Amino acid sequence: MNKYLDTFINAFSETVDWTWKSILFEVPWYINYFWGLISISLFIWVLEIIFPWRKEQSVFRKDFWLDGFYMFFNFFIFSIAISGFYRLIQVGFSDIGITSKSIAFIDPSNWPMWLQLLVFFIILDFVQWFTHSLLHKYSFLWKFHKVHHSVKEMGFAAHLRYHWMENIFYKPLKTFAVMILFGFEPEQAYIVHFIAITIGHFNHANIKITWGPLKYIINNPVMHLHHHAYDLPEGRYGVNFGISLSLWDYIFKTNYIPEDSGTIDLGFPGVDKFPKSFIDQNTYGFRKGNN
Repeated sequence: MNKYLDTFINAFSETVDWTWKSILFEVPWYINYFWGLISISLFIWVLEIIFPWRKEQSVFRKDFWLDGFYMFFNFFIFSIAISGFYRLIQVGFSDIGITSKSIAFIDPSNWPMWLQLLVFFIILDFVQWFTHSLLHKYSFLWKFHKVHHSVKEMGFAAHLRYHWMENIFYKPLKTFAVMILFGFEPEQAYIVHFIAITIGHFNHANIKITWGPLKYIINNPVMHLHHHAYDLPEGRYGVNFGISLSLWDYIFKTNYIPEDSGTIDLGFPGVDKFPKSFIDQNTYGFRKGNN
């Protein structure tokens, strides 16, 4: 019992220490997610200011500060809070003889690093696309995902505005998929994570970018805006589920871009009555009668 308690405490302490060292610039810049997130956010925010798609939208758009808090809460505070639990899960699997290498289908350790990173990126993105579609399809998941779709004006920080329960849904599936298909996270996986953060920020930004012919592969703000549309095509529970890649939506016929004015209404039926505060939004999904 002491072993598991020590594991929990050590994981929590290590995550707090790593985050604090990141804030103090004691972590190398290329793996410093704290200042990396801030740098990416400032860069895309400046682009929003210089090249706004919706010119009538304020620089400090509606819920700008709330979304900013969500960014740091989901990326750091909640990660610290659950770090011990995830370490316990890893140790528990290890104690019964299940490790990443013991269940992996392939061994990519001898592949070139660029290929490892590419495969890792594709696997993660597909799992996220699939999970994202489930968040829209099933009402017990949708009531948590509503937090993300309660955004009424899009901007870069809306990327990380989501209910903390989504971490519970996404992370185990991503971890399990990597363990089974890949065996381990590549040493330079931080490159993939920073690319994903950047694309995600762009997708939610007030910037009109489609990437030209690459729009069929890489997600973009025009496509993702219609994912947040109040009015969806009849008979569909959602469209454009892509996270970093739009590829999956074109493959599975969930793509939908009827126009590119950027002026569509966002949200969902009843969004005007949805809670406005962080606390109320994060308790909404646990209340009876809310769907």
